Amino acid sequence: MSRPILEVIATRAEDAVAAVAGGADRLEVVTDMSADGLTPDVDGPDGFGRIRDAVDVPLRVMLRQRDGFLAGGAEGVDALRAAARRLRAAGAEEFVLGFLDRDGRVDAESVRAVLEEIPGCAWTFHRALDHAADREEARAAVGELPGVDGVLTGGSAEGVAGGGLSVLVDEARAGAKPRSIAGGGLTLDAVPRLAAAGVDAFHVGRAVRPSGWSGPVSATEVHAWREALDAGAAR
Repeated sequence: MSRPILEVIATRAEDAVAAVAGGADRLEVVTDMSADGLTPDVDGPDGFGRIRDAVDVPLRVMLRQRDGFLAGGAEGVDALRAAARRLRAAGAEEFVLGFLDRDGRVDAESVRAVLEEIPGCAWTFHRALDHAADREEARAAVGELPGVDGVLTGGSAEGVAGGGLSVLVDEARAGAKPRSIAGGGLTLDAVPRLAAAGVDAFHVGRAVRPSGWSGPVSATEVHAWREALDAGAAR
């Protein structure tokens, strides 16, 4: 197994620098974690531009304008498209997005409309999957979307610790596509089982912030994850 991907949430440049120092391969760039992560500004003290200039690793930028998993209708999609254009013009090359309709099905129409603004860019389908009415149907729908190369998932709406671990293990063993990026309440003690099942991408946020979301990323905590992932891959 090749080196697993370690993706860390960054809300500011200082987070980005600490995460990379600890061994992160990739960052998810967001703002407002009280809403589980929204689209960051391009400029400003905590904007994408500052993070872009601070580190030299891939950055997956969130395209999400509101809490929850609805795109927000025509107005919401227009706002998302405009944000995608601004970020792309500022150098963003990878993204995170994903929406459901009111029936809990993948809102492929809205996703495709946003993707029109970022052709050729790799992207992750957001944890909306964990809130879908039919998980298997949702996975199949996501797999038909252009450019997607992973699904951020905790295995359940409550995350890895809420019963999602077994789901992630079963999907990995079955070779579910797109690949799972394990995240959502992920803890270090889940890593060996996930790695043994074949999960090779991991996403952490609060787990590497000793003071919670109000505090910074700890390079030491990120390094502990890096070592755990590399040890799991070596088994």
